[in-house]
Amino acid sequence: MIKNNIFSLLVVIGFSCQVMAQKSAVYTSNLVEYQKALSLYNNQQYLAAKSLFTNVEKTAEEDVLQSDCAYYIANCAVRLNQQNADQLIEDFVDDYPTSTKRNTAFVDVADYYFVNGKYSYAQKWYQKVDVNALGKSEKEKFYFNNGYTAFTTKQFKEAKKYLTKVENSKEYGSQAKYYIGFMAYEGDDYDKANEYFEQVNDQERYKEKLSYYQADLHFKLGKFEEAIKLAKAQLSKSDADEVSELSKIIGESYFNLENYAEAIPYLTAYQGKKGQRDRVGKWSNTDYYQLGYAYYKQGNFENAVSEFNKIIGGKNSIAQNAYYHLGESYINLGKKQEALNAFKNASEMDFDLKIQEDAWLNYAKISYEIGNSYQSAPQVLAGYLEKYPNTSYKEEVETLLIDSYITSKNYTEALKLLEGKRSFENKVAYQKVAFYRGLELYNENKFKEASALFNGSLKEQQDQRFTARATFWKAETDYNLTNYDDALIGFKQFQQQNEATSTPEFENLDYNLAYTYFKLKNYEQATKYFNQFISSKKDDKVRLNDAYLRLGDGHFVSSEYSSAIDAYKNAIRLNEIESDYAFFQKAISTGYAGNASGKISELGNFISKYPKSKLRDDAMFELGNSYVKANETDKAMPIYDRLANEYPMSSFVPKGLLRQGLVYYNSSQNEQALVKFKKVANDYAGTPEAVQAVATARLIYIDLGRVNEYAVWVKQLDYVEVTDADLDNATYEAAEKQYLDNNTDKAITQFNKYLSEFPRGLHALQAHFYVAQLYTKNNLLENAAPHYKYVVDASRSEYTEEALMKLSQFYLSSKNWNKAMPILARLESEANFPQNVVFAQSNLMKANYELNNYNEAVSYAEKVLKNPKIDNKIQADAQVIIARSAIKTNNEDLAKTAYTQVEKVATGETAAEALYYNAYFKNKEGKHEASNVTVQQLAKNYSGYKYYSAKGLVLMAKNFYALKDAFQATYILESVITNFKEFDDVVAEAKAELSKIKKEESKTNSSILPED
Repeated sequence: MIKNNIFSLLVVIGFSCQVMAQKSAVYTSNLVEYQKALSLYNNQQYLAAKSLFTNVEKTAEEDVLQSDCAYYIANCAVRLNQQNADQLIEDFVDDYPTSTKRNTAFVDVADYYFVNGKYSYAQKWYQKVDVNALGKSEKEKFYFNNGYTAFTTKQFKEAKKYLTKVENSKEYGSQAKYYIGFMAYEGDDYDKANEYFEQVNDQERYKEKLSYYQADLHFKLGKFEEAIKLAKAQLSKSDADEVSELSKIIGESYFNLENYAEAIPYLTAYQGKKGQRDRVGKWSNTDYYQLGYAYYKQGNFENAVSEFNKIIGGKNSIAQNAYYHLGESYINLGKKQEALNAFKNASEMDFDLKIQEDAWLNYAKISYEIGNSYQSAPQVLAGYLEKYPNTSYKEEVETLLIDSYITSKNYTEALKLLEGKRSFENKVAYQKVAFYRGLELYNENKFKEASALFNGSLKEQQDQRFTARATFWKAETDYNLTNYDDALIGFKQFQQQNEATSTPEFENLDYNLAYTYFKLKNYEQATKYFNQFISSKKDDKVRLNDAYLRLGDGHFVSSEYSSAIDAYKNAIRLNEIESDYAFFQKAISTGYAGNASGKISELGNFISKYPKSKLRDDAMFELGNSYVKANETDKAMPIYDRLANEYPMSSFVPKGLLRQGLVYYNSSQNEQALVKFKKVANDYAGTPEAVQAVATARLIYIDLGRVNEYAVWVKQLDYVEVTDADLDNATYEAAEKQYLDNNTDKAITQFNKYLSEFPRGLHALQAHFYVAQLYTKNNLLENAAPHYKYVVDASRSEYTEEALMKLSQFYLSSKNWNKAMPILARLESEANFPQNVVFAQSNLMKANYELNNYNEAVSYAEKVLKNPKIDNKIQADAQVIIARSAIKTNNEDLAKTAYTQVEKVATGETAAEALYYNAYFKNKEGKHEASNVTVQQLAKNYSGYKYYSAKGLVLMAKNFYALKDAFQATYILESVITNFKEFDDVVAEAKAELSKIKKEESKTNSSILPED
């Protein structure tokens, strides 16, 4: 301020001289205004001052006055934070390059920004200052300010350059040393940092901060006891954040001194690091590891697990160490499945090779004990031995490896290991390994070699279960060597052994007996056993192909066409043997099952696909017949002709000629029909076809429904009287005969013709019922429905109950619940058969549930359950409806009771659903460990029902998280997301839960990144 006043005085004196010399009124006025502006500037009224300076600058003619005004205008703009302030300073320097205020302008602007904490702006202007033009005190200030500006902007190299210049300054030295020491501390140069901090530790202003830094420095220099002493001394003087950091230093120092009991309370007191946006501090994986390891060393495995399992997704040496000790902790707590996952993670990391080796060993041992879904136990064990051939555990691991080969099927190597070893344990092992090696040879079709190994296994009868299994496969080998009688004896011996039923081969026994009987020409027994075997659903393609083929034959002979079709389809799908036979039989079965168009299509495909098949003439005859039944006679006739031309010696030729005659009759070409019948009678005399041709020529009119011509013809006979009733009866009988002859399409045509001619005829009710049945047989349910409705709407008859049943089934299949319900209600009240009452009630139960009428659904379910004779399936359905309705109405108490009942009687998917809800309710009740046990039962017993397996795993993850085991929870959820992609709702739930867990864990663990 004094400097400015002196300057102002000099300006006034200078201007006074000029005024006296020039006597200029304008100049005098400018001087007065300039003084006013300067006074306003000095009083920090920068806006008013800037305005006056601007006015003076406009009228001033003297360079000095203009220069000074420009200087102050720019300075005012800087202090007013105006956008063009920097430009005004630049303009001043450019317009008045010789001004004495040039360097002063840079310093003043830089200092102004510095004082106001705008260090990046200050640095910009300090860089323009000519240091050599500054005095000593101004230089020190410049060096410190410029250094501190670089320090605050993290330009430590630049900061050190300037601060070093004033580290011995009386005014700035202490501050400079402190900041130089801090930069050394931040740069991990702890010795240098300590050196500088020691020089300023007597300064009161730095004492508190230096106490923390020096404690931390001693810690980082490995002087843990000194660090503990310094940090403890500072605790009582520190705020909460500092106490947290000091506690960390003390706890970690004790940790490094292996004084874990002392470390735990201080490590626990640490509150974590806070980010810029964090309201609370976060721990890192290292923090969790240290506390977990301290608990581990104290034998407190529960708390150790609770810390280690918060380390999620770690991929460094700390994580490897943590996962290893997490596995150890789980082992001590008897949790082997959890331990397996932890050891597996640790074994896959190579940061610490000793930990990796130990983790691999533990992972291998646990895999052997409880199984492994990631890779086979022998792979783990063999991998361990390969990587660590000189391990002290070699003999132990080799023993485990021999046993594990049984599951891996590497029996050749196992037999080598067993050579010369004759202990009891090794005899047991030899019996098993020889058996499994025999199986391998059997699958390679080396039956003699396999037989020798099975005999070798049978010599060591240490384990009766494997004795039984070897007996079975010895018989199977005899079979393949065509020793069928011996094979049958062997299979029977196996069947009689006590351990047989506990072996997997017992499921195959039906197949082997069936085919052995088949080879011995005992087809009745063969069909019986094939039927039993097929339910076991084995994967051996050749055996399944044979089984399905022979089973198809059995069903075909028994007129069980739908089952036959299924068997033949499976045989064709496997396509190992005799696919032409299976294809042909499936086509014939399709026709007998009422699918005429399907049969036509398949026979046509057969003729094209198998040009050299011995069944091709059979196929042509059947195709012609099928076209006739489909009223496509124009296609049938050429097929019959083609049969006669391509296979003139076939037994199907006269059959085809007879069919052609019938086709002509049905198309009113009677003379052509008679020509065909006479040819059959003349050329194939004495054959069944010739006899039928003569008989049909006499009965042609009635048999084929030409009733009007029949009436004319019979009137020529003197002993027959024709009436309208006769015509009604005759027309109906013609249709009925087609029905009885299983001529489905023709019968449908004839019945519809009858109903058209006699809509109220004597047999209308029967005709409607039969034609409905025929449509149903052909799977034309929509065509059948109006005919069933006619029967239902008519007076009650013997057909009513069946019609109610079928009509309700139609509505149910199309999910037309509203139309189904009144029909079901009638069936419930009118049915004579108890099973139909149960059918009605159980479907009224389901229909009401589908229509969200949950109370009515439960009411009908309760009706069903009152019937003591219902089977378990219906009982389970009723309980499930009660349970699901309760879930829908938020009555979880009722749902829980109902699902408990379902568990007692249900099988398959319904049982899986019930078991899932068992676990669900335990989870809701906070019984997380019990819930997990139930989920494990679900996975073990109903793994085939993947939907509930997946839902159960998500539930298990929730349980683990509730049990404070974030590691297991996230691991399971990630597995669900990876392995159950077909269930969108389950994967979505798993992703949401995983995101939720990671978001929650990231609040306290800085090493975890939350999901988006």
